[in-house]
Amino acid sequence: MSQPIRVLMVTSDWPTPGQPRTTYFIKRQAEFLQAAGVLVDVFHFRGRRNPWNYVSAWWRLRRRLARNYYDLVHAQFGHSGMLAYPKRLPLVVTFRGSDLLGEVGRGGRYTLVGKLLQRVSRAVARRADAVIVVSEHMKAELPPRVPAHVIPSGLDFELFRPIPRDDARRHLGLSLDRPLVLFAGSPDWPRKRYALARQAVDILGRTLPADLVVAWGVPHDEIPFFMSACDALVFTSMQEGSPNVVKEALASDLPVVSVPVGDVAARLRGVAGCELCADERPETIAAALERVLRRGGRAAGRAAVRELDERLLTQRVIEIYRSVIRPLGTTRTIEAPHAVS
Repeated sequence: MSQPIRVLMVTSDWPTPGQPRTTYFIKRQAEFLQAAGVLVDVFHFRGRRNPWNYVSAWWRLRRRLARNYYDLVHAQFGHSGMLAYPKRLPLVVTFRGSDLLGEVGRGGRYTLVGKLLQRVSRAVARRADAVIVVSEHMKAELPPRVPAHVIPSGLDFELFRPIPRDDARRHLGLSLDRPLVLFAGSPDWPRKRYALARQAVDILGRTLPADLVVAWGVPHDEIPFFMSACDALVFTSMQEGSPNVVKEALASDLPVVSVPVGDVAARLRGVAGCELCADERPETIAAALERVLRRGGRAAGRAAVRELDERLLTQRVIEIYRSVIRPLGTTRTIEAPHAVS
């Protein structure tokens, strides 16, 4: 009988209780890998753009590798991958957006720190044993001749599912008789452009008053209630890899109105009830929202994202793991992995 694959997953973006984050997709991937029989240990740290934090994490990672047997290291985001050098094991890196595309600061300008992280990420990609990107357009940001697998973040269809609208609104204490537009993200992150969403809904209010509902800092398992309580998702980011909130909205049959960013155009193509804006002007977004709200009803999104079932994508990740594992000349003892928590 073949031995299970043992993976050390390295990330600076592990969601922790009490900390509002959008990286639950990393935890979800680890959990689904565990359910598929992969033994996953998670090494998470807080980088906070502090070089000393990375030095400290690098040293702790060395000790973890020395004390335990793993088949490979899987780094989530490029900057986490640099902790694996010098390499002792095969390295798989998943690039998810800002690590290759850059970080957006105030005023919509790309930051110097983000540019440094881009350089680091590209250096990591050159030496990794396998590279994963979450959308096709991110391949162009990799160094030349670095092959990449395209595997978007997956969906948990048991968590993200349609809920009767009024039931969801009662659960959240929201009005039963007002049109609601959802903004799912931090209003303080420049990249998300909350001000643009706010402006679009204000313009919409001249002809069709609606409330803008912000879902941020709430428990992750409450997000499906927001998706079902609202009548549309407005998505105004200026830069994305493969935005998970759009896919989660589609899994909940929530109509999406979005600017053209990341892989959203591909996700919305042919999905009845959704609109991809021709440009990023607030008037254009407001007009699209009005059409969606006056049309009413839900989107036909769930069927369109069925191939993003996390169980299916987990098998693709496991295939990549198998492709990089070095042949073993001796048997090995497998210890129980740390719980994914």
